[in-house]
Amino acid sequence: MRIGLVGAGRIGAFHAGTLAAHGDVAELLVADADPARAGEVAARHGGRALPVAELFAARPDAVVIAAATGTHAELLARAARLGVPVFCEKPLARDLAGTVAAVRAAERAGTLLQVGFQRRFDPEYAAAREAVRAGKVGRLHTVRTVSSDAVPPPASYVPLSGGLYRDCLIHDFDALRWVTGLEVTEVYAAGANVGADYFRAASDVDTGAVLLTLEGGVLATATATRYHAAGYDVRMELAGTDGQVTVGTGPRAPLGAALPPPGPGPRRPAPPPPPWSGFLDRFATAYAAELAVFLRVVRGEAANPCPPRDALRALLIAEACERSRAEHRPVRPAAPDRLTEEWAAAAPAAPGD
Repeated sequence: MRIGLVGAGRIGAFHAGTLAAHGDVAELLVADADPARAGEVAARHGGRALPVAELFAARPDAVVIAAATGTHAELLARAARLGVPVFCEKPLARDLAGTVAAVRAAERAGTLLQVGFQRRFDPEYAAAREAVRAGKVGRLHTVRTVSSDAVPPPASYVPLSGGLYRDCLIHDFDALRWVTGLEVTEVYAAGANVGADYFRAASDVDTGAVLLTLEGGVLATATATRYHAAGYDVRMELAGTDGQVTVGTGPRAPLGAALPPPGPGPRRPAPPPPPWSGFLDRFATAYAAELAVFLRVVRGEAANPCPPRDALRALLIAEACERSRAEHRPVRPAAPDRLTEEWAAAAPAAPGD
């Protein structure tokens, strides 16, 4: 297959390596707002660099979008018009209206759109999902998630990120739905600023906590921070009447050191492996797996594992969190079907829709 990659930044360059190494990719086309960067990534992986317009004109068999968030809506609309299958990193658009328009454009065109929620392809999350769905924890009653960055993002990124809930915690919201099979019915969110002023200047927070109520009364907490010097920390715990399963608690989890017991103790153990440094380190296997599945979906050998309405549902939870934080009250997430079927007519259309 001939695959187009739009975006040659950090995640785009990683995807380029994955695609170039895949046996089904005969040619890799790379485009980026910075032609020099596109050329460097293409040369490194045996691909061909060209402008975005020429990439689409070449009619690739599929396109992977890893460009800046602000370009996603226009790129998705272009792909929909051409009937080209797309894998798109989250978010689909910069705001809710743009996301609804992107979902609508893909559905109207009948084109494949797989969204990049890589935790669905992580072996630990998949095992937790299987355990919960098989009833191995009994009746689920409590879920806890943690997402902590080892270092904060640069100041230039924050105003364009969508904020902590939409940019970071949205992965936890998607994982909650995917692992448990339950919808979120209510959220209560709080946020704080403990670090650099540029978060507050962007009307964002660098630390957040959410209490979520799921169907059936299951309670969940989700916390996130941009400041976790111990390392990149992403965990999930699911507790039920018969047991508990955990994700992300292995030897590289930056959980800190326990205090030594008083008095003489056993011989000091060997030092643990280094903690996870970031998302590419922690989820390298998952990122490769999601693209491998995408190529299978393009060939018609698998169903779409992350359709755009799932991305919309996760975004609606994040939107409810933003409103809850601002208004200091519980908020119920909006229903995606109502948005796409009733409210969409009033939403701005995606470019070319």
